[in-house]
Amino acid sequence: MKGVKGRFLKKLKFVSSINSFKQSGQAFHKSPSQKFPNQKNLSPEIHKEELDEETPLKLHDIPDKENFKPASEIIETELISLSNFEKNCPPGGEDSVIFYTTSLRGIRKTFENCNTVRFLLESLRIQFQERDVSLHMEFRDELWRLLRGRAIPPKLFVKGRFIGGADEVVTLHEQGKLKKLLEGIKVLSLNSSPCNGCGNIRFVVCLNCNGSCKVFRDGDSEELFIRCSECNENGLIKCPICC
Repeated sequence: MKGVKGRFLKKLKFVSSINSFKQSGQAFHKSPSQKFPNQKNLSPEIHKEELDEETPLKLHDIPDKENFKPASEIIETELISLSNFEKNCPPGGEDSVIFYTTSLRGIRKTFENCNTVRFLLESLRIQFQERDVSLHMEFRDELWRLLRGRAIPPKLFVKGRFIGGADEVVTLHEQGKLKKLLEGIKVLSLNSSPCNGCGNIRFVVCLNCNGSCKVFRDGDSEELFIRCSECNENGLIKCPICC
């Protein structure tokens, strides 16, 4: 009982001391000038003059976030040129774009990579020669001879320079460098349409053997058919309209 009474007396003394502190007129918090003694008390007129002296931000000084690029990226894009790539020119590719591809779907990744590179070239609307190694054996041998080994398409050549496969072409496009490498290449018009003869496949069925690779042989020979000399191993000939 004595302990409870002692605690009550302590609380009563604490409350009475707070009341006496308030009655003495002292504030718990200091005024702003007392709180920060080093702060200058600027008048509204002086503050307004200081604001007037500030140079306003002009509209053309604000950077455009959409078109803004780091300086390092701009320098890299400007320095890129075809001279940085290996000189390896396919037949007839001195001033053009040669794209080796395949239309076979046996290996899905290879087929999709070819479609990716073709899509990028078509999106830039440049004129390029597509050489399908699955339709013409000479194209395959030509590619292997250029790269000195068994090469898997897609492979891209620009003005006699070997650019690379799908990974290299996609990386250049993401860095904004592919378009610069293709400068000077003829751009297709918006009204351009596929070839009426082959639909841009570049090959049509041989009219001499109808795609059988065999023709009838006249005479008394036992061999009634001989190999057609006008078509390739698939019974195809190059389109006479676009090639």
